[in-house]
Amino acid sequence: MTIDLKDLHRDMTAWRHDLHAHPEFGFEEKRTSSFVAAKLLEFNLDGVAEGVGGTGVVGTLKRGTGNRAIALRADMDALRINEQGDHAHRSQNPGVMHACGHDGHTAMLLGAARILAQEGGFDGTVHFIFQPAEEWGKGALAMLDDGLLQRFPFEEIYGLHNLPGLPVGHFETRAGAIMSAEDNFEIVLKGVGGHAARPHWGNEVLVAACALVTSLQTIVSRRLSPTDVGVVSVTELITDGTRNALPGLARILGDARSFHPKISATIEKQMRTIAEGIALAHNVTAEVTYTREFIPLLNDAILVEEAFAAARTVFDPGEVRVADEPMTGSEDFARFLQHVPGVFAFVGNGRDSAPLHNPQFDFNDQGLLDGARFHAAIVRQRLPPSA
Repeated sequence: MTIDLKDLHRDMTAWRHDLHAHPEFGFEEKRTSSFVAAKLLEFNLDGVAEGVGGTGVVGTLKRGTGNRAIALRADMDALRINEQGDHAHRSQNPGVMHACGHDGHTAMLLGAARILAQEGGFDGTVHFIFQPAEEWGKGALAMLDDGLLQRFPFEEIYGLHNLPGLPVGHFETRAGAIMSAEDNFEIVLKGVGGHAARPHWGNEVLVAACALVTSLQTIVSRRLSPTDVGVVSVTELITDGTRNALPGLARILGDARSFHPKISATIEKQMRTIAEGIALAHNVTAEVTYTREFIPLLNDAILVEEAFAAARTVFDPGEVRVADEPMTGSEDFARFLQHVPGVFAFVGNGRDSAPLHNPQFDFNDQGLLDGARFHAAIVRQRLPPSA
């Protein structure tokens, strides 16, 4: 039975507004996962598993006799941001909001599940993966550690993300690197604080911290090749000083982005060298903690062409294009691609959309059907009905 797209869009919009009004942080998505599971059961899928990787949900749909399986993935978690929007479906959970559009991603994948459950049109198995805790890079790993690939085996995986600035009705992706790795760092400087009127009586750390923040900028400008892409951003400088007391402790925090492990390694090495040198010059000590939170997201070149072909059946072919360059944002969808090939792509959220992670952001409901129909199209293309 062919689905009524107008009715589907109305329902998807209602789902999205409900999810937006009740955002939940990573691994706290209990209401969200219950909502998702209830909808999948309503669609009469062949199986619905809850609690995968903590709060993840996996729905399974089988048609025909084919033995191939693919996966579609959406993220469910929100951010610890106070929403400033004034729409009727604004967050009812103070301090938490869907500032990245995961409510829309979840609604799009639910829409695809309903289309495929009602219409079929494929031969094989589809796993609908609703993932927790994407924002802090732990959700995909949690699902994988919980036996995702063994319990719900699949050969390929596809995911979508909305993109502010890209018009609604547009689709883009690219082969190879499309999103960067994210490394986090914390540098702790320790000295001897004291009276602001007598700096020579101690070894305060604020001057050293300021010198270090400035010098860290030379890693990209002077230690990486101009052809290499890298970003080093200091995001916090915290001390134990006060108006008339020089600090004896300073914490410098931030993150680094890159598209290759050797660049990440170079950034870490240079950061340690600079921190140690500046600490020595100012007679204080430095401790560097450097962690790798996200890995680069690398799309499979062959499957990207398949994704473009599927997208042209949904979008105006002229609005389906290769992304100009990789993004320095990060996505833990990359963890799945360490195990199976796949594609991560972007759909437009509107030229006038607020940026991602902004307190004014809201997913554009006009793009919901585009995402749902693309998910369904790639399934039918990759699992075509047998003759």
